[in-house]
Amino acid sequence: MSVRNQNLEAIAPVLATFSVHQTTGVDDLKDADLGEPVTLTGSNEIGPLASNGQLLGKLVSLTLADNDNGQRQATVQVGGICRLAVSATVPSVGNRVIGGGNGTVKQAPVLTGYDPAGGNIGRGTVLAVNGTVDCVILLN
Repeated sequence: MSVRNQNLEAIAPVLATFSVHQTTGVDDLKDADLGEPVTLTGSNEIGPLASNGQLLGKLVSLTLADNDNGQRQATVQVGGICRLAVSATVPSVGNRVIGGGNGTVKQAPVLTGYDPAGGNIGRGTVLAVNGTVDCVILLN
């Protein structure tokens, strides 16, 4: 009998709805950003995850259309297990992650004296790594 493959991403996702941050009246997130990591940019507002930024979760849906600036709401997976693209430095199993830029995450830095109050900005626990392509993360 062989081992059955599991779809961990389907296990108990926690979803939350946010407004989309704007830059000069244009939404910072578009349909092309679906499936990418996002960050908290203000009160109940999200935007793309910048390099070295703090991961909030994975963008799973946007209401309305790309040209409806200022009216869209975003659904973000903030808990559970998800898959996100990686960039250098690719995390290892057990690592936490931060923004890698361009829709990716990377290994979080070692906790040091210059980390913000509350500790390292790294989030999640990497459960699996697919080479230099993506990783499966428990958003805890």
